[in-house]
Amino acid sequence: MEARTADVYIGQCFRNSEVGLVGDLGIMGWKIEKGSYEGVELDGLAVVAVVRANSTIGDIHTDFYPAKAVLLVDEKANPAQSVALQNLARKLGGKLVENVVSVNVEPISMSFQNGDIHSRAGVLTAGSLVDVQTRPIQATDKPCSHEEAVYPPMSEGVDHAMPAFTIANTFKGKGLNTTWSSPYKLSSFVGSFSVVDSATMLISSNE
Repeated sequence: MEARTADVYIGQCFRNSEVGLVGDLGIMGWKIEKGSYEGVELDGLAVVAVVRANSTIGDIHTDFYPAKAVLLVDEKANPAQSVALQNLARKLGGKLVENVVSVNVEPISMSFQNGDIHSRAGVLTAGSLVDVQTRPIQATDKPCSHEEAVYPPMSEGVDHAMPAFTIANTFKGKGLNTTWSSPYKLSSFVGSFSVVDSATMLISSNE
């Protein structure tokens, strides 16, 4: 599950009104249903990356790097799992998570209505620092009826990404010199991901 401060499913005219002004802030959360990474089992654990880029993330006309990131690691993880989760977030977050300024341990929860990501109705929380809530996009959410996915997901390794309407997109933590609340936008993706590395395979997981 991910959300940012710019619309990702919108008409080009609305996109143009935001690019360069917002969209430099985002939250990515991954929950591993089953699998391991770097030889460490991660079943049921989660990790969150909160990022601040140089400009609108995903804009092909500007360089939105460098970026800074805060990692939030599942409090249920043991030391080895914590390291593996951080490395996984760095891999999936790519250059957005290249410069990690702090790592916090938090209770992390991610769930979808009826356990189905296709409902697009999801909730991601990381302690009191992160709150992301999504729901399906409705006809009344579309301002121009020519909407499309104008940006790709921030996360790499996504198998199936679906735009969603953002009910809540909040970060209240430290490390990025900013906090935000950016609700009620077409600014989220939910989906699934998989990762293969030289040691293990991570499969059938939710983002």
